[in-house]
Amino acid sequence: MAGATPDALVRRVAARLARAHLHYGHGTDNARDDAAALVWHALRLPLKPTAARLARPATPLQLAQLDALVQRRVRERVPVVYLTQRCWFAGLALHVDERVLIPRSPIAELIERGFAPWVDAARVRRVLDLGTGSGCIAIACARYLPRARVDAVDLSLAALEVARRNIALHRLKRRVHALQSDHFSALEGVRYDIIVSNPPYVGRREMARLPAEYRHEPRGALAAGRDGLDSVRVILEDAPRHLAPGGLLVVEVGNTESLVRRAWPRLPLTWLEFERGGGGVFLVRREDLLRTRSRGKRVGTRTGRR
Repeated sequence: MAGATPDALVRRVAARLARAHLHYGHGTDNARDDAAALVWHALRLPLKPTAARLARPATPLQLAQLDALVQRRVRERVPVVYLTQRCWFAGLALHVDERVLIPRSPIAELIERGFAPWVDAARVRRVLDLGTGSGCIAIACARYLPRARVDAVDLSLAALEVARRNIALHRLKRRVHALQSDHFSALEGVRYDIIVSNPPYVGRREMARLPAEYRHEPRGALAAGRDGLDSVRVILEDAPRHLAPGGLLVVEVGNTESLVRRAWPRLPLTWLEFERGGGGVFLVRREDLLRTRSRGKRVGTRTGRR
């Protein structure tokens, strides 16, 4: 590959990745996008390089670094984001490593719209990101809801270290507070205008069938008991106590959407559609959660920990 330009390298790396029959789904969905991310990282290219920079051949050191990255992607099935330790969420650059789930939630699109038409962004004062991981949702909420203070909560201390790094990177320490909590346990008496969560929602059987790339992600951010609903049950049960009047709960449940629909048939959940793809995200008002409970049935049952 000596003397190869970035475009030529992308083509060669993409062909190699395609031959390896890898799994995609951690921010990219094809070999070429993975290849471009690796080439851009190894060659230290800016997001939008000039024509002159794209015509410049890679150095031997850069080629060696690129080869090492490609080897790990192919042999160890490490997702590209963990190799580059950098990704984008809602237009924001973030540090990401194997202490946290790779950001890829379609909720980013909702945040970019300021949660319109469901709330008036200018009136939102407090937001909770439950299960914050890298802090991506919390940081994006702070950026797109300029008057809001955000609590970024996670059970994992390792994840909170990453979240705090990203909060500092975006200079949001005054508005985004990262703290340890098992769901709502450390938030007694606190209420929010919006609670957002991308909790664990993978069931036991699905966990056993996940592609090798997912084995690099923290198990606690994926696994949620036998049916994948352990965390969702806690959230639906406890959220009303932590939502302000008119407050909104937004939860991603991914592939367990059909199970959620069957488990809570009377709960008026609104399932969102996204222009950029993705699904399995519902929203519900505090009053609807309370109304369901007032009919004599608890919204959820505690069956496990985050």
